[in-house]
Amino acid sequence: MNTIILTENVEGLGKIGDMVKVKPGYARNYLVPRRLAVEANIRNIKELDHQKRQMEHKRQRVLQEAETLKGRIEAVTCVFTHRASEEGKLFGSVTAIEIAEKLAASGIEIDRKKMQLEEPIKSLGDHEVPIRLQSGVIAMAKVRVVAAE
Repeated sequence: MNTIILTENVEGLGKIGDMVKVKPGYARNYLVPRRLAVEANIRNIKELDHQKRQMEHKRQRVLQEAETLKGRIEAVTCVFTHRASEEGKLFGSVTAIEIAEKLAASGIEIDRKKMQLEEPIKSLGDHEVPIRLQSGVIAMAKVRVVAAE
């Protein structure tokens, strides 16, 4: 049995960075030539540890940036003025595009596709719109819809 380090996800074997034992022929004839794995020698193990530390630092930095952006988003309230019926139903709706434009006007650039708005807002009042940021961070954007005079 040979011990190898996977450099790609291999179905049924493991994920990137896993150290696995495989038969010598499988490693020599399939995994290594296709650059799916490298031999688990001291040099490659140290390089893997270094790459894992680098990835962890990068992940921490991205998470911190996402948390900062979440704080900025949650500090802003997007106010929309629309015509509405007496029951509080809007003539029209507030869409993710409009919310993204209001946030951009506040200096926060967000891709509208990251907003998890199932359907446009069609009623007066306060609403919260979840925005999916990097590293699994979810910010709640405050949206207030008021009736036009």
